[in-house]
Amino acid sequence: MHKIAIVVLSDPSQPAGLGLVVNALTAAKEFKANRDDVQVVFSGIGTKWLAELAKPDHLLHETYSSIKNNIAGACGFCAVAFGATEDAKTCGITLLKEYGTNMSYLRLINEGYTVLTF
Repeated sequence: MHKIAIVVLSDPSQPAGLGLVVNALTAAKEFKANRDDVQVVFSGIGTKWLAELAKPDHLLHETYSSIKNNIAGACGFCAVAFGATEDAKTCGITLLKEYGTNMSYLRLINEGYTVLTF
């Protein structure tokens, strides 16, 4: 069994951002289907994806919904910095404050996760 942490850092306002989040969510879905231990974290400007992906008419909403229980959270500092705090709360996503107000990459590594960033 694999332990994979997928961190979404891409910008939803940039064309390349869609390609990156497609790959992130598809990878999460594939690992989940394989019964691997997979966590998804939204960090940096990637926290802005939460509001987009939650929209029922978004191209990736179905994929997002299929892995939602694998979303470990969103970086608390980044959600504040990029104005996504309310979006995270509305989506039921935990704000991670494991290293001060930030998410912790060290925690992921210490718990044996391979970290993939998109």
